[in-house]
Amino acid sequence: MSNLYKFFVADQPVKRGRWIFLLTLLPFISGWAQPSFSEFTIARVRYGGGGDWYNDPSATRNMLTFFKSKFNLPCQEQEAKVSIMDEELHSYPFLFLTGHGQIRFGQKEVIRLRNYLQNGGFLYVDDDYGLDKSFRSQMAKVFPDAEFLEIPFSHPIYHIVYPFERGLPKIHEHDGGPPKGYGIFYKDRMVVFYSFNTNISDGWADPEVHDNPPQVRENALKMGLNIITFALTY
Repeated sequence: MSNLYKFFVADQPVKRGRWIFLLTLLPFISGWAQPSFSEFTIARVRYGGGGDWYNDPSATRNMLTFFKSKFNLPCQEQEAKVSIMDEELHSYPFLFLTGHGQIRFGQKEVIRLRNYLQNGGFLYVDDDYGLDKSFRSQMAKVFPDAEFLEIPFSHPIYHIVYPFERGLPKIHEHDGGPPKGYGIFYKDRMVVFYSFNTNISDGWADPEVHDNPPQVRENALKMGLNIITFALTY
């Protein structure tokens, strides 16, 4: 994998419209070295606490296929699986975490995740129902002074590739109400994006898994592409 972070001037966000140019440079920019150096992949976080971190295994595969079809860039066909304490954690600029139920970080994991995020990493968390309370409590350990801020619809994450004028699309119904997108920021940079009450990755899975209509799945993949592109270019 290539590292876009080393390429950018600190605190100077990439202007909208430059993302396609920057992503075409992805295979040639040195930095965060993944095993194949020139291939992007999504790193799924293995976590403790009892939640099913592994659910919907087809989701990331389909998201990677969609990413590759859009940008024609080298991608691995499968996700990487990584725990916070794994040596290769810092090899992946984009982490993905999902599941139902409880999540728990040990003290060493808290410190290491904080270091990862402060040094250019990005974490996308998609609540698959039941993750919210424990996830928020664990992130309060990682960034005790940070808040989950609701992201306004005007934010680039909703427009960087595909326009979502009303923010996150609704993919799966949990408790009713609109979907919510939250961010945690470190030095004005979003380091965590959290989708709640929508389950974006539900729509990435194979069609027969959740029986989502084609348009719903397309919206989920497009929003996923926005999130990944934002993470790699801001």
